[in-house]
Amino acid sequence: MTQAPAKPHRVVIVGAGFGGLEAAFGLSGAPVEITLIDRRNHHLFQPLLYQVATASLATSEIAWPIRYLLRDRPDVTTLFANACGVDAAGKHVLIDDGDSIPFDTLILATGARHAYFGHDEWEPFAPGLKTLEDATTLRRRILVAFEHAERETDPEIRAALLTFVVIGAGPTGVEMAGTIADLANDTLPRDFRHIDTRKARVVLIEAGPRVLAGFPDDLSAYAQRSLQSLGIEVMLGEPVTECSADGVVYGGKRLEARTIVWAAGVQASRAAEWLNAPADRAQRLQVEPDLTVPGHPDIFAVGDTVTIKDSDGNPVPGIAPAAKQEGRYVAAQIKARLKGETLPPFRYKHAGSLAQIGKRLAVIDFGKFKLRGTIAWWIWGIAHIYFLIGLRNRLSVALSWMWIHARNQRAARLITQGSSKVDK
Repeated sequence: MTQAPAKPHRVVIVGAGFGGLEAAFGLSGAPVEITLIDRRNHHLFQPLLYQVATASLATSEIAWPIRYLLRDRPDVTTLFANACGVDAAGKHVLIDDGDSIPFDTLILATGARHAYFGHDEWEPFAPGLKTLEDATTLRRRILVAFEHAERETDPEIRAALLTFVVIGAGPTGVEMAGTIADLANDTLPRDFRHIDTRKARVVLIEAGPRVLAGFPDDLSAYAQRSLQSLGIEVMLGEPVTECSADGVVYGGKRLEARTIVWAAGVQASRAAEWLNAPADRAQRLQVEPDLTVPGHPDIFAVGDTVTIKDSDGNPVPGIAPAAKQEGRYVAAQIKARLKGETLPPFRYKHAGSLAQIGKRLAVIDFGKFKLRGTIAWWIWGIAHIYFLIGLRNRLSVALSWMWIHARNQRAARLITQGSSKVDK
């Protein structure tokens, strides 16, 4: 009697971000059957999301359909669905429409969202920046503010419309503030007749003592001086205590502003809650050295979903290179297990930290090797273009940046998702 062929090992990946997609790529050629679940149909290059929000790039330049990226992988089934839980005992991923997907090995790469430190009621007034929808919402608010200022005759209301507040001075906040200043100072002045966009106020508010807290002191100080040279008001050591449709309160002072950007913190997905597993204050899973969830050797977690320390005892940063390294490691670990082998614990290799400050300014920290200024900006741009997917996107982004650099023009200044009314 002919024996039935063994069923392939079922790997389910929840999330098609950097970690999840890298795991799928890394499992190529393995005797596995992969199901990739994501609530969106595209993979997003988050490091350049702020450039969509500030009209520098179009959405299609930093996002790709997941099915397109995996079109040559018959071993991968992509599902457009929203995972809402995990039945660890029964080995099923639960879908919000009542369906469930069985697995032998599960990889959670569910990412994170912005956190408001107990003030979720601020979100309608101070949107964060994690998705394409967030970016286009912010782009709309920024551009509509200039449009309404053009028509406004009351000087106080006009001043509020031309005041842009960015909360949080990490890389996203610094990059966002710098690019809004570039937009107001270089791109828009010739487009308006009744306002001088160069008089717009960009205010960067940080509760901590310095900007870019993850960078060395000298690069942080340089970034602050560069921001101020662009006309950005940097407020340090003054946490925000209120956000509303009219503005913010920080350090006991009220600032009237119609556009607020939240870049102050993140919170992981509900993966830890799904598994009743240990997590830190940001709800990131505390994983084992091999990136498995404690008590669940067949469940891995990567990217912004997890917290783990590097060989020096420092937390692995929540950046794209870290997520990709974790995704590759998990794929290699699964391959090794199928062969009856195991790999050493995960070791993170830090390739460096980069942040753009303005159109021609950036800082780079490679450890012993540090760069700042225009040279750093060029390296920053080359690095980001390199990590984009596909030649068309690399060329498109490069041409967009060259045009901005040479002519101060941003072709993606499109107001979408609504009428001319001001968002509240």
